[in-house]
This record gives sequence, C-alpha cells and structure tokens, in this order.
Amino acid sequence: MDLSEKLEDNVQGIQNQFHPNMDLICYEFIINQDKQAALFYFESLSDANMIDRLILGSLLNNSAPSTNDIEWISNQIQVSNQRRVRTVEEVIDEVNEGNPVLLIDNSPAGIAFGLTKKEGRSVEEPLAEPVIRGPREGFTETLSVNASLLRRRIKSASFKMVSFKIGRQSKTKVTLYYIEGIASQALVEEATKRLSDISLSGVMDSGYIEEALADNSYSPFPQFLSTERPDVVAASLIEGRIAILVDGSPIALIAPITFFSLLQTPEDYYQMFFFSTFIRCLRYVFVCIALLAPSAYIAVLSFHQEMIPTTLMLSISKSREEIPFPALIEALLMEITFEALREAGTRLPKQVGAAVSIVGALVIGEAATSAGLVSSPMVMIVAITGIASFLIPRFTLGLSIRLLRFPIMLLSGNLGFLGLILGVIAIVIHLSKLHSMGHPYLAPVAPMNRSIFKDFLLRDKWSKLDENLLRKERTNR
Repeated sequence: MDLSEKLEDNVQGIQNQFHPNMDLICYEFIINQDKQAALFYFESLSDANMIDRLILGSLLNNSAPSTNDIEWISNQIQVSNQRRVRTVEEVIDEVNEGNPVLLIDNSPAGIAFGLTKKEGRSVEEPLAEPVIRGPREGFTETLSVNASLLRRRIKSASFKMVSFKIGRQSKTKVTLYYIEGIASQALVEEATKRLSDISLSGVMDSGYIEEALADNSYSPFPQFLSTERPDVVAASLIEGRIAILVDGSPIALIAPITFFSLLQTPEDYYQMFFFSTFIRCLRYVFVCIALLAPSAYIAVLSFHQEMIPTTLMLSISKSREEIPFPALIEALLMEITFEALREAGTRLPKQVGAAVSIVGALVIGEAATSAGLVSSPMVMIVAITGIASFLIPRFTLGLSIRLLRFPIMLLSGNLGFLGLILGVIAIVIHLSKLHSMGHPYLAPVAPMNRSIFKDFLLRDKWSKLDENLLRKERTNR
C-alpha cells in the first residue's frame, strides 16, 4: 500500500501494523515551526545516539527554506546510507532491519537511514576447524563483518555479491558470492534461480538453505561444503565455486563440491606438498576403516573364520567363550554406546564434555568386558573405528559415515562379505548418481577428468595447480 500525503494516516497505519510492540518508537516532532514529521524505529535494533545526533539534531537546529522539499531534508541529514521508501511495506521492512524511517506531512515518500545498532560477536578462531598453520579468523553472525573478511582476501572488482531476502516472516538476508569470469555463468544462474524459488516461513541458519538447495535432499551425503573459515571460502571462490552466507549464521555454504573435496583441509595447502599428500592418503585409508572395520570383523567371525590365522582365531575364540551375543549384536551394542557417549560429550558443557566422553568410554568398555557382555577384540575394533572417524575433516561427512556404518554392519551380519560388498556397491552407485548444484559428486573419477588429478589424491605443487586455475578462468571468459 502506497504512503499517503497525510502524515496522520501514515502514522496510524504503521502503528496498527506493529501493534502491540513496546519497543517501537514513533517520535513526532515539528520541523521549522510548521511542518509535522514522524520518526519510526525499534529501540532494540537502531542506534538511538546516532539518531539523536544526526537526524533529530540536524532537523531541529536548522531552518528550512521549504520543508515540503524532501530533498532538502535528505541533504541536511549527514547520513550517507539513505533510501527512499514509498509504501507502507517498505517502511515496515526498513524498520525491522533496524533502519529508522522519517516521514513528513504532505509527502508521499519517506527516508530510511542506515543507522542499525552494530552489535555482534567479535572475530575469533573457529573452534570446529582448527589449524596448526594458517589464518585464525572465523566468520561471525553479522553478514557485513563476514563480507569484509572476504573482501580483505579478494581485492578484485570481479568479486560479486547478490542479495536475497528469504522467509515470509523472518525476511532473512541471504547473500550469494562469486567471482565473475571464474565461476561459470550457468552455475551462477542456477544458484540464483534456486535461491529465488525458496519458499520458507523463516530462515534461522544456513542449514535451512542447504536443505532447500540440495539436489537430493534424501541423500545422507552433504552436497554443500559448510565452513566457518573465510580463507576456505576465498580459495573456493578463486577456484570457480560459489558461496552462500546467511545473516545470523557463521556457517558459509560452498558449491559445487565433490566427495573428495570433503576430505581436504585448509592445511593441505599451507604445508609442503609431500607432507600434504601423505596426510591426505592417510585420511582416505582411515575413512575406509571408519566405514567398514566393524562390518569386516563381523563378517569374518560369522561366516569366514578360515580367513583368520589359526593362532589369532584361537585367541579371539577364547575371548568370546562367555559372550552371550553373536558378533553382530555385540558390535551394534558397542557402536550405539560409543555414539551415545560421543553425542553426550558434544552436548555437555565443554569443561566436562571431553572428560565424560573419554572416561565414560573407558569405564563402560572395561565394565562390559569384565561382565562378559563384549569381548576385548570387539572393544579394540570399535575404538579403532572411533579414532578413524575423528580423521574425517568435515563434520557433515563424518555424520554420513557414522550413519552408513550401521546398515553395512547388518548386511555383513546376515550375508558375510557378500553383504559388505553389496553395501559398498550401493553406496558407490548412489554417489555416482549424486550431484552438487548440477555437478557430478564423484568428479574427477566419474566422469574422468585428468586435469584435476593434480589435486585429487595427490597435492601437486602450487605452480602446477595454478595452471588449472588459469585454464579454467580462460574457459569461463
């Protein structure tokens, strides 16, 4: 609805829209002794000191040649961030953003001033993504601060930001970042279309956006890389990806990604390439252990005892003499207990969380072994599996591996190695069909792309990696 030229009608209409709100300020005053004006803002969102000094101080202490002229008022107030509003809906949106809105009598337009109260968490090191060598800065919940952290790293006019408002009630600001000429136009257009099509009542975190944009929302595998690190986002943008940041959330989303990019860490690129390659290969091995170790142990004990050396088999049989459960039930009990302890350690206050999870695992493991409920080799297998899962650098991928471990265990407990192989084949088929923003999830393996193999299993020297970036930039331009 358009604003009326009568200030009284505008004030009444806006107050009716906001009623009841105790922190809404509607300050009515007189300009130049004869012109009525009203200033709307939320006490909890706007900077009251700046409003008093820059807006009210400028208007009440100066005489206007013609206060009907809204341009004179705009020039009189020394605030660079100003915007015209011409509808009641625009006034409501600006006030909800924390921007005070000035309306005057006999004018069908108002002025919104960018005087939002600047409050928020300071820039700190992200606790979930620590590095030994590398930057110590992390995103905060304030979108403007996050944008500044990225602009400090990408000082280029090609660095673009596109803003959206998503959420019928929350009207959350969501920003799409990309580098023009490096990110493909098709990718940018697809991301823009998907963001524009989101229809939600509210957006409280980037996780809402991640689920809404996913190519396959029923897949257990993450289709966006989530990170709190500005250096990771900046590097991904330079590689031709896009990033999405949500106001109120310190977690950025990066796409497109591959399964293998989820196993890479920022530190892979801050150390010498041969160290990074060794650690990366170790990570691939332990991902397989985290997924398959309990299932392989169950399959061997239940169906394929001949694969174990006789001496070792006798030792395992001796430890299992008094165990009342088959290997499958034994493994499920231990794995579920371990996952419960890990979740409890995460949810408890950090001062006691680590101690509870470690001490709890030791005490329960020892007590269960002494009581004859589980065998010592099973405790070792579960412990090795847990340690292997800690090597997965991305929490979201770690959750996927932990979830998929259980159905593979059930298959192995009923079909032996045949069940294990069927489970692995099903996962590979699913991954080969999966996409991230339209890009294959198993690239560069499927489809094969030899030019990207320099940063797949091995981490080549920067001089070689930069050749790929230059080639990609020329292609997109």
